[in-house]
Amino acid sequence: MSPHEPESTCQFCDIAAGRSPADRVYETDEVLAFLPLAPATMGHTLVIPKVHISDLWHSEMRTLGPVMEASLKVARALKRAFSPDGLNLINSSGVAATQTVFHLHVHLVPRWAGDRVSDFWPEDHPWADPKRAAVAGEIRKHIGEEKNL
Repeated sequence: MSPHEPESTCQFCDIAAGRSPADRVYETDEVLAFLPLAPATMGHTLVIPKVHISDLWHSEMRTLGPVMEASLKVARALKRAFSPDGLNLINSSGVAATQTVFHLHVHLVPRWAGDRVSDFWPEDHPWADPKRAAVAGEIRKHIGEEKNL
């Protein structure tokens, strides 16, 4: 699939519309939470908007708000159900970030000490103060600019 896959060929749109089966765990008019076919850990759950949005960059608060609210509700249920040591909330936007289904989704991945999920952060290499300041300045400069990506 490509980042610009039409809604008519999107597997998550098919699940949201009931055209494809899924193990649903939570649903509202706006969002759906279901188990992935190959979960990383016990309880790994995906949360999606029911409308087709390719990724975080193409989202708006009116869509992202309900996704995050559902993510919190499901995360709390995962904690009660499985008592994990921790939880990863993961969103991948774009091929370079390992997005493979181009429909906005959040992974809720319960974590336990010593589980099979690898550490995905690079080794610790602190940046010098001037580099951090320059990067922060560049981000601040572009906050509030609304452009189509």
